[in-house]
Amino acid sequence: MNEPHAPLAASRRKAILRALANAGSVRITALTAELGVTAVTLRRDLKLMEEEGLLLRVHGGAVPPEGGVVVDSGERRTTIHSVGVLVPSLSYYWPGVVRGIEKRANDNGARVLLRGTSYELQDERPVLQRMVEREGADAFIVAPNTDTPHAGDVVEWLHNTGLPFVLAERDATMPGDSAPAESVTTDHALGAAMAAHHLAELGHRHLSLITTQDSPTSRKVISGWRPGCASANVTATEHVVADHRSPEFGESAAHILDQLKDEGVTAVLIHPDAVALAIVDLALARGLSVPGDLSVIAYDDEIARLGSPALTAVHPPRFELGRTAYDLLLGRLADPDRAAHRVLLSPSLNLRASTAAPGRAS
Repeated sequence: MNEPHAPLAASRRKAILRALANAGSVRITALTAELGVTAVTLRRDLKLMEEEGLLLRVHGGAVPPEGGVVVDSGERRTTIHSVGVLVPSLSYYWPGVVRGIEKRANDNGARVLLRGTSYELQDERPVLQRMVEREGADAFIVAPNTDTPHAGDVVEWLHNTGLPFVLAERDATMPGDSAPAESVTTDHALGAAMAAHHLAELGHRHLSLITTQDSPTSRKVISGWRPGCASANVTATEHVVADHRSPEFGESAAHILDQLKDEGVTAVLIHPDAVALAIVDLALARGLSVPGDLSVIAYDDEIARLGSPALTAVHPPRFELGRTAYDLLLGRLADPDRAAHRVLLSPSLNLRASTAAPGRAS
């Protein structure tokens, strides 16, 4: 049954070895187009050739057995030359993640190719494609927009490149078999619960969560809020405020402050920082005391410390998240066949002047 395919397999073998000799490496994506076979077939060919000692497989392709490999503590690893980083914003939250990536990339002699898109960009594939074709990206750390019709297409594109990639603060499954994609995320639901428990320990019994634009982070914060409040045995509500940069913000926030008073709320968790600072300013302008009348916890801890009073805040481990994402790339390169790793990091709570027992200033 296998004999009719032997000549074709032999020709592929020669083509692969020739490409290795000429270029020093081969990539599955390039070979599929050149040889007209599927990626599955090529992965099988490379596995057999590795067993014969003819090459060394790396994620997405192969290198000669003598080159392209570094040895670290007895573990086989390949180098990353240029890591493409795509995040939805270059301000607030993401710079901390990027700094973590840069630290590990610098430690390993790799370049960081940074692109900031936006939550409105519908299809991020052209941006990623240019990073490969024009700048030589050979690995990716990506925070794609999960709320567009092309969200699944972006993950499929990443998968089809054969390049190692890690999702940052995002979860997704791979096309075809629905296996999870490699990712590192913050347990934002836990962060919301931590805030609820801290406020309950101070003696607050009526709490509220205030969020603005719908985002992957806000959805996870919301998902942990009511369970966290329930486990702390406190009453919980939620409110959505207009974006703090919009003309409607003042009226929207004032309406929410009135609702909080009617509900008997004495403490709030607000996502993100900028909205928390703006609401505190409005509360102070209305004659309320923070934390005397209203204790406030911000979520993100990017600029919360700059408030007056400085805001207690849930702190996602942004720098650590970036470092961990890069380390996942290295782990994937060292062992291309390992199971996907999905790392969940815990946030912390930084206590400052904006929280106190009900009716008591700090």
